[in-house]
Amino acid sequence: MRIEITVNGMPMAGEAEGRTLLVHFLRDTLGLTGTHWGCDTTNCGVCVVWLDGKPVKSCTVLAAMADGHEVRTVEGLEGPDGLDPVQEGFMRKHGLQCGFCTPGMMLTSRWLLDHNPDPSEAEIREAISGQICRCTGYENIVRAVRWAAEHPQGADESEGVTA
Repeated sequence: MRIEITVNGMPMAGEAEGRTLLVHFLRDTLGLTGTHWGCDTTNCGVCVVWLDGKPVKSCTVLAAMADGHEVRTVEGLEGPDGLDPVQEGFMRKHGLQCGFCTPGMMLTSRWLLDHNPDPSEAEIREAISGQICRCTGYENIVRAVRWAAEHPQGADESEGVTA
């Protein structure tokens, strides 16, 4: 079947079997490999994308269900002025180690900040609770999201990277 979706603001289309998961359609058909694939069971959350403005685990959404809808992937975070503050926060506060969970964590974090621009540590932890990071212990991820909340326009060029 033909699937037509808008991804990161651009119309895209491709062929897929009815049973194709959105994560596989994005990666294998459209070549958008920023969305990672982990478990196919909604346990890990590495495959989070936005579907019509809401975070979803793309391993549990059929590509056919996204037909005619809008999808935002990690490739769509960076804007014309550079990195999204969430991306910059993950870099500056070392919110990643292996990077496998990072795309999903960043999309969930961006959604959180869009809906709650000044979240508490507990609210950040609750927002990312459906995602597993096996490397960081979450401390630096929380710091990265807090940094992004405190720097909604990004950082001044003179600001350095800190732990």
